Amino acid sequence: MVTAGVVAFLLVATGVLLYVAYRKLDGNIRTDSATDRLLAKLEAERPSRTAGARGAENILLIGSDDRSGANGSYGGEPGTQRSDTTILLHLAADRKRATAVSVPRDVMVTVPACEKPDGTRSKPGLMQFNWAFETGGPACSIRTVEQLSGIRIDHYVIVDFSGFKTIVDAIGGVDVCVPQPIHDKDARLDLSAGRQTLHGEQALGYVRARESLGDGSDTQRMGRQQQFLAALIRKVESQGVLLNPARLWPVLDAATSSVRADGGLSSLGALYDLTQDLRGIPTPNVVFLTAPRRPYRYDSDRDEFVQPQTGQLFAALRDDRPVSVRPPGSAAAPGAGVSAGAGPSAGSTEAAIATATASASASASATASATASPSAGASPTFEGRTADLDACSQH
Repeated sequence: MVTAGVVAFLLVATGVLLYVAYRKLDGNIRTDSATDRLLAKLEAERPSRTAGARGAENILLIGSDDRSGANGSYGGEPGTQRSDTTILLHLAADRKRATAVSVPRDVMVTVPACEKPDGTRSKPGLMQFNWAFETGGPACSIRTVEQLSGIRIDHYVIVDFSGFKTIVDAIGGVDVCVPQPIHDKDARLDLSAGRQTLHGEQALGYVRARESLGDGSDTQRMGRQQQFLAALIRKVESQGVLLNPARLWPVLDAATSSVRADGGLSSLGALYDLTQDLRGIPTPNVVFLTAPRRPYRYDSDRDEFVQPQTGQLFAALRDDRPVSVRPPGSAAAPGAGVSAGAGPSAGSTEAAIATATASASASASATASATASPSAGASPTFEGRTADLDACSQH
């Protein structure tokens, strides 16, 4: 009887602890109800899912450079924010592959009319992509991505500087490969060459630094971000974090405390389901790439999308077709990047961009034309990487 009573007590105590833990983690997550309301008001303007992509999910991951609160130590004007990093994550309907596409922050796009924080409405116009977030917050970024890609965004997650650092520290740091020594005071980086384990502050500096690393381009910065995310995935899987409650708790606590998400994703149950989906995808099937870009012809400090490749990429994701990548710097196979079928000719792209410069409304039409679905056939191939690729093994 005593033994039975002890067992019953332990079961009840365990149940209470689990309930408290669940409520604690679930309560950590912040729901962005304001963005949900804005998107609901504009439902008629948003793209619908194609028949071939039922069951697939598209999640927009937004890294905000918000300078308020704990992020104020990074300088900049308090209360301002832009999308420092934006990644479109596509989960295939069969959950056997995932594609993460970085959208260049400096790419010139047509941003639709958006409701601003003060309640007024902005005018549509041609501008850098990251200005969409400052103009109208996450809702404006989401609608801009939907407009330029034709892809329906199902969920979104926003992480700021402090949240990113907390997550990295919770998993014990992330290993990266540093080709040459880095000494960057502004980025708070002081690293030797070779394999390094980066923790919160260093990790943030590494993925955000631009001018002092490589050729100083945003393209290389996005490449480092993709390498870092791939290394983070490998770290979580190799260390058994998801299967070890003692190690999983601090990661869950950090992650749930660091994100802001839509109503459909801002619960522990929903995040758990998403984690399980990602955990079931083999790392060779997790693809990272940047939407094809080149220097903007009217300002080399800005970018423009390369067509027809960008249109083919978005069309493949819209139809839930695989996207193949080749390692950065490797030679492209004949026809690589254009194998998905017909797209706008170079001449029509030139004309579209020139027209967009003169008229923002014309730009919207040109973008829609550029992302028209190609005919069915071989998947396009782009420069990119898979999550199983260790950057250090390439040096």
